[in-house]
Amino acid sequence: MEPLEIPAQIKQRARDNFETGLNCAESVLEAFLHYIPTGLPGECMCLMTGFGGGGGLFGDTCGSLVGAMAALGAVYGRRQVPVDAEAAVAELYGNPGLYRLFNRLMNEFRRRFGNTQCRALTLKWQGKDWLSNGHLRFCRNLVTAAAGLAAEMAYPQDLERWGREPFGENVEDLI
Repeated sequence: MEPLEIPAQIKQRARDNFETGLNCAESVLEAFLHYIPTGLPGECMCLMTGFGGGGGLFGDTCGSLVGAMAALGAVYGRRQVPVDAEAAVAELYGNPGLYRLFNRLMNEFRRRFGNTQCRALTLKWQGKDWLSNGHLRFCRNLVTAAAGLAAEMAYPQDLERWGREPFGENVEDLI
């Protein structure tokens, strides 16, 4: 399969998943687990159930973005407790580093959509219009875009590239 085909298929499957009734976070992670060999079972999708609606409808970080973060974690994330604390910190903060990868995803999502919080992204549908077609279409588009963005960063797996990107906004003012 061509490298560009996998991200397109992940995007379509995430979109289709959302239309079947999976929530935003579940939709993205399930699509990744279906197409990218992570060694994780599809049942790991259950870890995302609480993240829909920004965390059980709390409205914090968009569930599609959380699903994309989890998908990147399934591809690049650490698989065991570190033995060497210094090496573990370097793996996160280094160049390449895992925090650069995850930071890039968050900042790019915000650049494209203006915010990362579900409550801000979906403000006009809160209350009586939450389950309206307009809201569901909007969230379906977020799911598709978040899955596509993460898929570009995960396939083919290339931490050398994505882990060297400069930091965007971050709590430590790292560059």
